[in-house]
Amino acid sequence: MMAGDLGLFGPESITWRVHADPILLISAPRALLLQALHPRAIAGVMQNSDFKRDPWGRLQRTITYVATVVYGTTAQAEAAGRHVRAIHAAMTAVDPATGERFRADEPELLRWVHVTEVDSFVTTAQRAGLGLTADEVDRYYTEQRRAAALVGLDPESVPGTAAEVAEYYAATRPQLATTPGAMEVLRFLVSPPMPYGLGLTPVRFAWWSFSALGVSLLPRWARRLYLLPGLPTTDLSATASAYALRHAMRALPRRVFEGPLYRSAMARAERSVARADAPRPRSATARGDWLTG
Repeated sequence: MMAGDLGLFGPESITWRVHADPILLISAPRALLLQALHPRAIAGVMQNSDFKRDPWGRLQRTITYVATVVYGTTAQAEAAGRHVRAIHAAMTAVDPATGERFRADEPELLRWVHVTEVDSFVTTAQRAGLGLTADEVDRYYTEQRRAAALVGLDPESVPGTAAEVAEYYAATRPQLATTPGAMEVLRFLVSPPMPYGLGLTPVRFAWWSFSALGVSLLPRWARRLYLLPGLPTTDLSATASAYALRHAMRALPRRVFEGPLYRSAMARAERSVARADAPRPRSATARGDWLTG
């Protein structure tokens, strides 16, 4: 492992700026519910995943994967991508509408999961007050093509700007549907089994608030597919709630949210800056140390 390897993105990237914000935790429900609206995507999940038996383990694995891609070294990110590609390559599912068996690593499905995930990240951060410019949002989407390549997608086939993401959603929406699987995900997300015997504690109420905010951050068309209000007032209240939550989280010590991959990346970045700022030794000629025969 190269000590100075800053990974796929680095400290000058918009990706590091977005993912350093703890508000991204509430993007998970939004991304999951968007992904579940694709009939083939949710069929693949329901027929292969253990999310109902181990929802918290699955969530932790997803968080670790994203953190590895964003903050890990290049080698760590590429190894994580190979692992995910191998898992997807071994999975198949049956389309409930056609009876056709399909692979979990179909580009269409990988692209849907990628776009809904990165869109949820940056949209949540923006609505919570991160304050990226339009150009910076576009840069984020463009940078995330590197993450798309890790799971086997052609980066050029992935939307790389906000306008391209909007066009992609518009083109994909006719394929989306409120399937029984999608509704099951919604019900499970709202009231999952709590770990460590926390089901009858205030943690349950905190989770309800957390998941409700994630749901309310969905696009209006997605909320309507889930038979939920698609009103502008819902958008306004969700944005205000996300903004308030972000500022409350920022009042907490940073170490509460900093994982080992993040801390390791920050340490590598500091060493890289220190090396760049260190005075370079002058050459022998510059010092006047002429060699004589």
